[in-house]
Amino acid sequence: MLTNVALKALKPDAKRYKKADGGGLFIFVEANGSKLWRFAYRHDGKAKLLSGGRFPQTSLADARAWRDKMKHQLALGLDPSEERRKEAAVVPVAAGSTFEEVAREWLEARILSWVPKYASRIVTRLESDVFPAVGNKDIAAITPREMLDIFRSIQARGSFETAHRIKNYCSEVFRYAIPDGRCDSDPCRDLSPAMAKKKPVRHRSKIAAKDLPDFYVKFNADTGERLSHLALRWTIVTMVRTSETRFAEFAEFEDMEGDNPMWRISPERMKMRSEHLVPLPRQAVALYHEILELNVYRAAGNMRLGRYLFPVPISKSLVISENRMLDIMYRMGLRGKATVHGFRGLASTVLNESGLFEPDWIEMQLAHQPQGVRGVYNSARYLAHRRPMMQWWADYLDSAEAKGVA
Repeated sequence: MLTNVALKALKPDAKRYKKADGGGLFIFVEANGSKLWRFAYRHDGKAKLLSGGRFPQTSLADARAWRDKMKHQLALGLDPSEERRKEAAVVPVAAGSTFEEVAREWLEARILSWVPKYASRIVTRLESDVFPAVGNKDIAAITPREMLDIFRSIQARGSFETAHRIKNYCSEVFRYAIPDGRCDSDPCRDLSPAMAKKKPVRHRSKIAAKDLPDFYVKFNADTGERLSHLALRWTIVTMVRTSETRFAEFAEFEDMEGDNPMWRISPERMKMRSEHLVPLPRQAVALYHEILELNVYRAAGNMRLGRYLFPVPISKSLVISENRMLDIMYRMGLRGKATVHGFRGLASTVLNESGLFEPDWIEMQLAHQPQGVRGVYNSARYLAHRRPMMQWWADYLDSAEAKGVA
């Protein structure tokens, strides 16, 4: 059995764990330090779980009294989950059951897997549009109509995409509360047909494959700084995002003199917070060595700047700016016609149309994370297939550049 001293001494671990008190009562210790009472029971042959608030707000004595009440209901043939809905009085189980309380629990559980900017955006949207309307309501009592009114008010501002995104966040909050009995269903589940459709996805402007030779003619004629040119070439051949090139560090590279050169990008630097492996073709290895030779800071032992492939001492970020590569394209007359990010779309198009590579290999190389179970993947997945694919892409680019020279 638990004691107050033992409860106060419970420390968080990397994963949630539970400590039993007896009679179906136990406490969950979350990774964030929260301690949540739960009561496990069976009714009509089904295993069920009820939430009983947080410790110490709900004391050990209160939790045991609540458990005894639940067991008395079971002895009478009643289902405590159903009885809870009938009770009008505030009881310990109500703690932690408002929409805002559950939403903040969900945020705590998910926030470590998001980049800070993305996490801040979600918090702001919930606080601005959802909490004022239903934040103080019991999550189990919120109706589909109430949620639809929230989403339609957002759409009335012209924010159609935002409304659908917030619906998805809210849906996750409701589903988060279902397993421990704080609500029975997701009222957002069937609302999409009643909402205005999302605007079609507008993909970044990109150069057409047939125009690559002309692109390289103009690119090679540009008189900009060599480091900027190398950054753009690197981004194109490795199929990465601009930010992944900008903050690339020499410590991320492996086996650069061997048979399997690799760029290992940490989860913290990736949009989807998953490690990303980029098998490097010969052309990328050659670029790497040229970039290394140009890094005067590294040669001088200044590792504050020398750790980066593309350092800039006068920049707050210590690396090239977001627009450095884009400026080259603007000078080439491509403003409004193509973006640096568009080369990822071009790579996807060319590789898919070649018929030589599986779509999953291409999506993996672009670090596009699938939904559902497939989204939890090993960073090395399809690596044996992706390495020759990356070499094919680099050779394709060389061929296009050679046509421009001929």
